[in-house]
Amino acid sequence: MTYCVGILVRDGLVMIADTRTNAGIDNIAIFRKLKIQSEKGRRTLAIATSGNLSVSQSVISMLAEGVENQETGELETLDSQPTMFKAAQLVGRAVREVWRIDGASLEQMTARFDVQMLFGGQVAGGRLRMFMVYAAGNFIEVTPDTPYFQIGEHKYGKPILDRAVTYETDLYDALKIGLISMDSTMRSNLGVGPPIDVLVLRKDALTPELDFRIEPNDRYFLDLRERWSKALRDAHMQIPRPPYGANVPGDIKG
Repeated sequence: MTYCVGILVRDGLVMIADTRTNAGIDNIAIFRKLKIQSEKGRRTLAIATSGNLSVSQSVISMLAEGVENQETGELETLDSQPTMFKAAQLVGRAVREVWRIDGASLEQMTARFDVQMLFGGQVAGGRLRMFMVYAAGNFIEVTPDTPYFQIGEHKYGKPILDRAVTYETDLYDALKIGLISMDSTMRSNLGVGPPIDVLVLRKDALTPELDFRIEPNDRYFLDLRERWSKALRDAHMQIPRPPYGANVPGDIKG
């Protein structure tokens, strides 16, 4: 399984991805799912992937080697795209091209063409943006009303994002909340696991402010995990018990 989250706030972008690709008693593998491409002063682009690993690897490789422009015959890469929107379109074209090459074979082997991507960053002269790209190659863009996207095993980490993240959230508070969301997912699904790759990109900086891997024994992440668990335990103890049963004391009467 996989869990990746991207949060776009006023001050910048946070992207977080786990690295576990298989999980079982004797089958655990690690693969980096957050790819960062940066050219200082010109652009920083990041892609987080989920789904079929062979499909996502093929898409990433095709973007690196170039996607043929059907009108000009030229190979286009992310480096050659003048805007984030054009770059997102290129990612979608690469997904469709991999489908054209491998889709029928995968279906014959009863394997799903399963891929989703978070694509975020900024190109000089444009604004910081983030998109979610689907298996059909189409995409949607994050907005101030919905300032985050998730891919993979998203249900366990969604409640904290819904309650705590807004477009006005501080950039490093967004990182903290994203890590709580990751921890909540890891706690409930063994298919998601460390190390955890993190990107923080401040608006208009055009170079990563933080490109970091959180290892399983990272002191801050372990402390965050324990503090969040304790905060939840303390919070539920502060809420009165339901008054609905007979002989159950409660502060709120129906």
